[in-house]
Amino acid sequence: MTKPPPVAPPVVQRTYEFVLWLVKKVENFPRAHRFTVGDRLTSAGLDLLTTLVEAAYSGNKGALLDAASRKLNAARYLPRLSKDLHLVNVESYGFGAEHLDEIGRMVGGWRKSTPQA
Repeated sequence: MTKPPPVAPPVVQRTYEFVLWLVKKVENFPRAHRFTVGDRLTSAGLDLLTTLVEAAYSGNKGALLDAASRKLNAARYLPRLSKDLHLVNVESYGFGAEHLDEIGRMVGGWRKSTPQA
């Protein structure tokens, strides 16, 4: 009998939901910004998600969670830039910023519960 796959931490699911929302938002960016700011924004979200998935299944969680935290901090500027360029409205920016803050708290809590390498 095969074992069921391990369940990923809630922060992975929350980040997945954020990236799904983000990709849909970027699809609506004007062409002039979709392939510059939009691509960077999408890449930042996907990089964060893949780093968290890697941490979930790695023996060396600490280094990966530190990397995820750095990626998250860098990614916080891109939604703000999108708002300032009027690519998203203030409500969408607020929604995204709240999710990034929540993800940041979850990553921080996970990091604190992980032994130092």
